[in-house]
Amino acid sequence: MPKRVDHEERRGQIAEALIRVAGRRGLHAVGMRDVAAEAGVSLRLVQYYFGTKEKLLLYGLQHLTDRFTERVGTRLRAAGGDPGPRATAEALLLTSLPTDEESRTFHLLYTSYAVLSVTDEALAAQPFIANPDAAEDALAGLLRQAQEAGLADPGVDARTEAIGLLAMAAAMGTSILVGQRGPESATEVLRHHLDRIFTLPDDGPPAP
Repeated sequence: MPKRVDHEERRGQIAEALIRVAGRRGLHAVGMRDVAAEAGVSLRLVQYYFGTKEKLLLYGLQHLTDRFTERVGTRLRAAGGDPGPRATAEALLLTSLPTDEESRTFHLLYTSYAVLSVTDEALAAQPFIANPDAAEDALAGLLRQAQEAGLADPGVDARTEAIGLLAMAAAMGTSILVGQRGPESATEVLRHHLDRIFTLPDDGPPAP
């Protein structure tokens, strides 16, 4: 009886091969033939599953995003119990910093895809990610939750702060990659701004 093929597992294996090759050579230099060789499969099989390089890159980005979500979950589970909005927001931001090989690859490829999608017409025609505002929505929701619980400054705008924190994390990640600063310095800056948001004004939370 022929062995049943798990197509989603096979797609994941090819996506992992893409991530490994792109992490070594850069996303711009990766071809479908390179990915096939890395995955130990035929070029025809890669083409069967993805059709075009653009679709392969888009799937690889989503795969990378799923792995990032798993890393955030791992960090939160390590915190134990109910981590609360502050710890969850911090996990989301700090996990994005390139502090090890996997997070370095995530930041490098995510940034590279953003640049390529601006200059490559075929990539520009693909959706960058399924929900571009997912991280922003999640972080803004955490800040609002903290405000409602009396854990954060009620005077700040949650959406604006979320946008600023995510932009800051992205910029800090790039500065780590290019050697401008170390992970400890970037972490300290992000925590400083979280402290500002999660510090109540002198008159404390509003009375119930």
